[in-house]
Amino acid sequence: MKRLLIIIACACVLMGCQHKRAYWPEKLEPQEIEIVRFDNALLNVHESTVAQDIRVLYDEYPVFMPLWVEDILGIPAADTAYLEQALPQFLNDTLYGFKQTNAREQKLFADVKDLQKSISQAFTRIQYLYPETEIPSIYLFVSGFQTPIYFAEDIIGIGADMYLGSDYEYYNRVVYEYQKQTMRKECIPVDVVSAYLFRTLPYTSTKSRLLDQMIYRGKVMYLVAQIFDDLPGYEVMGWTKEQWNWCVKNEEAIWHLVMDKRDLFKTESLILTGYLNDGPFTSEVSQDAPGRLGIWLGWRIAESYMEHNETVTLQELMAEPDAQKILEESYYKP
Repeated sequence: MKRLLIIIACACVLMGCQHKRAYWPEKLEPQEIEIVRFDNALLNVHESTVAQDIRVLYDEYPVFMPLWVEDILGIPAADTAYLEQALPQFLNDTLYGFKQTNAREQKLFADVKDLQKSISQAFTRIQYLYPETEIPSIYLFVSGFQTPIYFAEDIIGIGADMYLGSDYEYYNRVVYEYQKQTMRKECIPVDVVSAYLFRTLPYTSTKSRLLDQMIYRGKVMYLVAQIFDDLPGYEVMGWTKEQWNWCVKNEEAIWHLVMDKRDLFKTESLILTGYLNDGPFTSEVSQDAPGRLGIWLGWRIAESYMEHNETVTLQELMAEPDAQKILEESYYKP
């Protein structure tokens, strides 16, 4: 038995076995978050009773309705006369298939219990890390293919029509092929939380090198991955499994290429956007490399840093502005 245990221990060392850090108690008192169904109320507007229905919307949603009218429709909230003409056109547009889209949204989002549970658990964990966190109000709405996630003070809006499935036919008219991967209902919790964290944990470095931006964004994605620790990495990144596996397989070559080109220390906007922005690929590395590869590298560095610095908390990681320090103390060597 002793000999078997020694063999297993040696195998673990050779295979790089690691214990998973626990950042939360096993049981946390959940923060129950209600998803306000503004989409249902909006899609119940009828052309024959539009004036009355609009008054009801303003009465029942006194905060969100004016925001939606101004920011989504682009109409002054007080101009209800114009709204009476524009709203039926918006709901029944044929060019982009809004009528069919809204019907699909109602069917797909008839039950949002799983979505509500996932978002509630995520914000429970965020509030555990940052007790001063005020839980935002969550609204589900239709955006006319304009925005997936909407922020306004203590409100987060979810544009449900942006999450109808990667195969939805009308997306061919409004987005590029590579963008469809994240236009799925199951992507919503990660999108909500990552957008929230990027908003509440802003970039504080005074430097504008790729290294600094890359590690900042990588830290946020590392935090998102811990919050959604039941999700595979490729879902957190919004990639396919094949894209993730390609990066893991070629990680050493990718890192050597980045270092050889000294891109980490460049500040040109084209370099930064090439590595960090969404796109069909990361041209600075390879046409086989998925977009936002720089964020993934930053995540891997943050992960390595936390593995080598077991006394560092998630809050301390997020508060550390020195990207050079994180890189050096990560001992990142793929």
